[in-house]
Amino acid sequence: MTLLCSICGRHIHAILAVAISALTLTISPTAGARQGQSVQTLRFIGEQQIPHKQLFQHTTVGGLSGIDYDARVDAWILVSDDRSDFNVARFYTATLTYDAQSFSSVALTTVTPFRQPNGESYSSRWKSGEIADVEAVRFDPMDNSIWYTSEGERLRGLNPFIRRALRSGEFIEELIAPPMFSMRRGQKVGSRNNLTFEGMTFARDGQSLWVAMEGPIWQDGSVPTSSAGAMARITQYSRGGQMLRQVAYPIDAIPGVPASGKFGDNGVTEILAVDDERFLIAERAAVQNAAGQYSNFIRIYEIETSGATDVSGVVSLMSAGFQPVTKRLVLDLATLGLPKLDNIEGMAWGPKLGNGHDSLVLVSDDNFNASQVTQFLAFEVLLQRPLLCRLMH
Repeated sequence: MTLLCSICGRHIHAILAVAISALTLTISPTAGARQGQSVQTLRFIGEQQIPHKQLFQHTTVGGLSGIDYDARVDAWILVSDDRSDFNVARFYTATLTYDAQSFSSVALTTVTPFRQPNGESYSSRWKSGEIADVEAVRFDPMDNSIWYTSEGERLRGLNPFIRRALRSGEFIEELIAPPMFSMRRGQKVGSRNNLTFEGMTFARDGQSLWVAMEGPIWQDGSVPTSSAGAMARITQYSRGGQMLRQVAYPIDAIPGVPASGKFGDNGVTEILAVDDERFLIAERAAVQNAAGQYSNFIRIYEIETSGATDVSGVVSLMSAGFQPVTKRLVLDLATLGLPKLDNIEGMAWGPKLGNGHDSLVLVSDDNFNASQVTQFLAFEVLLQRPLLCRLMH
């Protein structure tokens, strides 16, 4: 019987003959739903924007902090991190039209409020009640529900959360986060305000979720500076809420120096599964100049978790003795030459392109600020082929 490679269709015995002769080459142990392929690079297709504070079905569009695509119904979902200040916490569905050559349109189709466990809409910061600062959203690959995260509110003692909802917005369940991420007013332990559950992705088999912190918890050390990075935790949960694994992610130092008395930061804004052990990570930095204007620095990394230490039992990442994930730069968005690169916070796989390649879409959170933009960036994903296939070309 003649065996063929499922990736390139070449004869395996020929591939093995070349591989065996190349004694200095090694094969990566990682393999997964993308046939063990890592993301080599991203080719920019195009950009679309939504006008500042565009009105849609009596809501103000903005603050888009999460995005996902459901191939089963050919629909996109977008979440706003509006803390019910303009309108109640909500998500939009949309149609994005692009191919390998161009990105032609973004059209919103519906808007739906998220519901608290009591059935009510979330409260605003100016009222009593629970606030949702929604930062990530994913379609459930196993059923018709959606999952979303909120960063919480330290001043009110509201913990970050991971919740599941019907597509009508009604609450289904909550995964209880471990105590290390709790908000503790007046104590320098637990989550920092506005640096918590910023990114989320399902594992490729749909049986677990990975949730990324934007920055370090208090006991893990300082936030990034222009001279030093920081460590953020990325946690894998079962669908029932059990912590399965936790790894440390090294955030870069801020790639710039803010003006005197001004602000600068860097952190994780999204995570997206490539296969069982590899993920794309969006790092977003903002640096303020003397006039108070911000420049954004966006980098997409691919991380490898297979050799990383499980730090779920490590009280403080300031101690030595653990191995963080490894990271490799896939794309620095500064190289795209865009007139304006804004506050990218969402990242999702899109539909296959006509050539069979994956697509990827990023979205920015404009903070409802007139000096910022809501931009969508579409890319063709170019994968690194497995070693055995590369040897035959």
